[in-house]
Amino acid sequence: MAALLALLLPALIGAAHAAAEKRIALVIGNSAYQNVTRLDNPRNDAVLMAETLAGLGFTLIGGRAQLDLDKPSMDIAVQSFGRQVQGADVALFYYAGHGVQVAGSNYLVPIGANATREADVDFQMLDVNLVLRQMQGAGTRLNMVILDACRNNPFGGRGLRAADGGLAQMRAPEGTLISYATQPGNVAQDGTDGHSPYTKALAATIKQAGLDIFQTFNQVGLAVKRATGGSQQPWVSSSPIDGTFYFVPPNAPAAPQVAVAPPPDPQLPSTLRPDPDRVPINNAALLRELSDRLYEHNFDPDPSDSKNGMRAAISKFQEKVAMTPTGEATEGVLTRLRKMEDLSPWGSIVYGPDIDKFGISWKHSSRRAAVEDARSKCGGAKCTLELSFYGSRCGAFAASSKSWSLIQRDTLDRAKTAALDECGRAGKSCRIIDAVCANGFGH
Repeated sequence: MAALLALLLPALIGAAHAAAEKRIALVIGNSAYQNVTRLDNPRNDAVLMAETLAGLGFTLIGGRAQLDLDKPSMDIAVQSFGRQVQGADVALFYYAGHGVQVAGSNYLVPIGANATREADVDFQMLDVNLVLRQMQGAGTRLNMVILDACRNNPFGGRGLRAADGGLAQMRAPEGTLISYATQPGNVAQDGTDGHSPYTKALAATIKQAGLDIFQTFNQVGLAVKRATGGSQQPWVSSSPIDGTFYFVPPNAPAAPQVAVAPPPDPQLPSTLRPDPDRVPINNAALLRELSDRLYEHNFDPDPSDSKNGMRAAISKFQEKVAMTPTGEATEGVLTRLRKMEDLSPWGSIVYGPDIDKFGISWKHSSRRAAVEDARSKCGGAKCTLELSFYGSRCGAFAASSKSWSLIQRDTLDRAKTAALDECGRAGKSCRIIDAVCANGFGH
């Protein structure tokens, strides 16, 4: 028992210390790139870091690691991070995936990026300086930016030339530490055992009691240098930091042994915790997360962009999971959505009646990515009508000179037949314009 307590004591002390601090973290891992080289380990690295940080008292944006994000999703996550770090003690941003430097600035690469010239990067990628600006003025005592993103420039052979390999060194704003997986201008390893050497070392080191922030990243650097035979050396850029920060504080000194009376019998609480299905969500960031998760599981507000539309979407979800369809945005609804597996693959057909154009996509890792790809082949935002489907389901677009229809079914043939039937109700002969299954069958 004594040995077990000795092992548990640092973690218990760390959890108690962290409870006194408000620690906020955004963890992103991008692996499933659609237009450049896929990476094996960033998803694994992000999950490992999220679980480790949660165990050290950090509140995670979105409740978990944010995986395989496209540009709009990365923008939303960073904006949510900026809002939630207001008034926090410690803010931490972690990213694993492709990263490039262009004209001396560092950019993180969403999974759908397809840049062919330098002018593309501001629109298709995330400037790390935007992350730093979200932290500035938040009142935090300490900000950390951790970038396991110094792999080879994936766009180097297609017209976009980074200034050098790896990432550029950035000046750390006041109260900020920036940690790179390797030296500026150098390239880091993705890893061959499920995790990158850098994240593997970092996740292990921050759980050690008694290491201040500078000792922590020094130990990480030494561990990575040893693991890679000296070919990779992490790098830290820091401004002066007020006070001392420990992921896990030093062990408390042993208290003198005194006679202690046995504790009284535990009393039952006078009140029970509220039922999460009855606790309304009022926080704007959580409401946005709820809306995003409903969207990614194909529960759309109807009518869209309205309070009643959101209630309708929640009711549809509640019916699916055998809840009473109240339509109320509650903690119970969000908790169930967080526990659901992400749906994939996704396909989408979009149509703009006013411009008479359509776009189609398939085999995407998220609904948002599928819609973005389809709209890029149509008229962008002018293609307002959307049919999105996932897994083995299929969609079809039928039209005549007077009518049209977008229909999804469980097979391609059934989707085409239903689309022709729906379109033909106007009395005109219709034809199939295009059709595909989410997994790419039919194209």
